[in-house]
Amino acid sequence: MISKHSLDFLSQLQENNNRPWFEAHKEDYLKTKREVETLVKKVEANLNKVDNIEFSKLYRIYRDVRFSKNKLPYKGYLGGYYRRFGNDRRGSYTFDICPNGKSVVGGGFFGPNADDLLRIRKEFEMDSSYIEKVTQDPTFVKYFGELQGVSLKTAPRGFDKNHPHIKWLRMKQFLAFRNFADEEVTRKDFADQMTETFIAIRPFFDYMTDVLTTDMNGVSIL
Repeated sequence: MISKHSLDFLSQLQENNNRPWFEAHKEDYLKTKREVETLVKKVEANLNKVDNIEFSKLYRIYRDVRFSKNKLPYKGYLGGYYRRFGNDRRGSYTFDICPNGKSVVGGGFFGPNADDLLRIRKEFEMDSSYIEKVTQDPTFVKYFGELQGVSLKTAPRGFDKNHPHIKWLRMKQFLAFRNFADEEVTRKDFADQMTETFIAIRPFFDYMTDVLTTDMNGVSIL
């Protein structure tokens, strides 16, 4: 579904990230974009058999350089996400198609708002056994290794820096990603591999949804 041609185009774009080169290879870009769009729709159909997807989105390859020190006009990859439907389905499935073994599939919680982050931390402060159980499950470890994301260097305000669950309390992001080699991305079953990876993240999403849709007494806030 994703051809070697597309990965080669993205690799060359990384080496020639300028408008004249891109315009000269516009047809290569459009071919690559169509392939990724086909992949997105196939995986969306797969996911809707086991979940409820509100919509899928393929990010633009054009970078917003207005407020960035990096003035390169294009991303060297194509990525997107699947938004789950309803407040009772938290977490988004995301992916990047990137050459040289840097394609990733997974998802999580990239930037929880202040209220959500505090609720998560309060849950972890009270009991970390559930998040540990979810992230130490053999299937989770097989696909993702461990939970990833940016963490504070010290305890967040209002929390004890010597708390036994401080590892979890310091986290600001909660992410799980699986890397794919180029030869895996170009296989005919890559859409199925993406789907399997997304399904493997579901127990983590289900646990975080339970946290974010209840108060500290476990009563639903929906």
